[in-house]
Amino acid sequence: MKHKNTKYDKEHTNSVLRNIWQLEKALGYNFKNPRLLLEALTHKSFNQPFNNERLEFLGDAVLDLIVGDFLFRRFRNKKEGTLSKMRASLVNEKSLSKIANNIGLGEHLRLSNSESSNGGRLKPSILSSALEALISVIYLESGLQSVKNVFYPIMQKNFEISEDSLFKDYKSSLQEFTQGAFGCIPIYELIGEEGPDHNKSFTVRVIINGDVYAQAKGSSKKNAQQEAAKLSLEYIKKYDKD
Repeated sequence: MKHKNTKYDKEHTNSVLRNIWQLEKALGYNFKNPRLLLEALTHKSFNQPFNNERLEFLGDAVLDLIVGDFLFRRFRNKKEGTLSKMRASLVNEKSLSKIANNIGLGEHLRLSNSESSNGGRLKPSILSSALEALISVIYLESGLQSVKNVFYPIMQKNFEISEDSLFKDYKSSLQEFTQGAFGCIPIYELIGEEGPDHNKSFTVRVIINGDVYAQAKGSSKKNAQQEAAKLSLEYIKKYDKD
């Protein structure tokens, strides 16, 4: 079925592509396929027969690979568990949305008027997904080495890449502790969900051996779980000192 707002869509498309040089400059990369690029910048809220979800799926896998390769080569003496935690700290919604903000990706996204007016251009989930879709475009157009050439400098500019400075995976640390100390793993229970779809807040609590250790809020279930795990570890350390 033909899109009803053909004239608007054509003008909007031309506007997006006309200003894409700003994004290319920030990335240090010139896009080759305007149709593929447009797909990567199109959120599902925008009334089109296509959006960036498929590209996001592929981009997620590509990022896992190139970041894993980067860490494997840079930290030659680190074990698999440490490398996995370091990769998780770089390939997550928080880290990717930071990069997306710094390259001005939100300005180029195709969102519905409603999503845009509700802060969609600054929403971490939308930004991180769009960045993954963009990485996918570079991969499909130019191959894996080009993705590395673009992403590695950006990653190093935005983060201090060292074991101590990277975001700690609190859930993994808590699980390692509870398995050793109690012979069990933590249970994360969702106990609250509030706010509109574009700005939800989730409350999660941690249960260990039947006891509630901590609860926390987050903009996603994963963020809430990480914060609750962090508070649980802090409680455990305090308890051990006492």
